[in-house]
Amino acid sequence: MSKNPFLNAVAASVYISIVSSFMFYGSRFFPKKDTLLAPIAMISLFTLSAAVMGYLFLYQPFMLFLDGNKKKAVDFFLRTVAVFSVITVLAFALLLI
Repeated sequence: MSKNPFLNAVAASVYISIVSSFMFYGSRFFPKKDTLLAPIAMISLFTLSAAVMGYLFLYQPFMLFLDGNKKKAVDFFLRTVAVFSVITVLAFALLLI
């Protein structure tokens, strides 16, 4: 991923927005059926989301850590989390408007 924590946090927010939009608008396009596939699909989506978020938040810090840049790795991770936290707070603030 990017070597910019801001871009990683924005990418995570974009991914969440895409998945949320699909879940919100998907019910309009797909008929509701009570089948075994619905819970399988949701657990699969959860697993995929965990993998994507892990990649966006942890890949670059892990690479820095393996290169011996432990302080940079922690700093990069914390900056990514901080930017993502600001984006999350802004999203909640928009709900109040």
